[in-house]
Amino acid sequence: MRHVIIMLKEPRPGRVKTRLARDIGYVPAAWWFRHQSSRLIRRLDGGPWRLWLAVTPDREGLMSRVWPGHLPRIAQGRGDLGKRMTNAFLAVPRGPRIIIGADIPGVTPRHIGQAFRVLAGRDAVFGPAMDGGFWLVGVRHRLPRNLFGGVRWSTEHTLRDTVSGIRGARLGYCDVLSDVDEVADLSA
Repeated sequence: MRHVIIMLKEPRPGRVKTRLARDIGYVPAAWWFRHQSSRLIRRLDGGPWRLWLAVTPDREGLMSRVWPGHLPRIAQGRGDLGKRMTNAFLAVPRGPRIIIGADIPGVTPRHIGQAFRVLAGRDAVFGPAMDGGFWLVGVRHRLPRNLFGGVRWSTEHTLRDTVSGIRGARLGYCDVLSDVDEVADLSA
């Protein structure tokens, strides 16, 4: 069974998209995130994979009525983004697993299918983001050792740091997409 995990924050003003909120305000940023993530979930639900929601804050996210009730949820737990993604990878059953962020408007089922095809012949797959990070990371079987160690998160070095920490793993890449962090990203 293939698994797709969407990383989600409860869409409350002041909690989500804080860099975007500096430009457009906390309420509009939370509104954008809520609607963007809802569209993404609808787009990917029902594909040839099991869709999971990795939510934070843990208790509030697990009980939230914002997200569809029929989808399984897992708590992200504490720690930096790497620790929370590791928790998500480990929380779902074995098999090919992909994690994506909820703030990438261009993600389609085709992109997810492409990532699984790349992953079929690799240990890990990445979907590079325009800003130097990544919008998707996937593993075929086991997590590569030190997958997220020493990563400078939310910088132009994020993907490079992640890849350089993985030794001996066969890596693949899929399409480059953009996430939304600032107001300029919305118009792009």
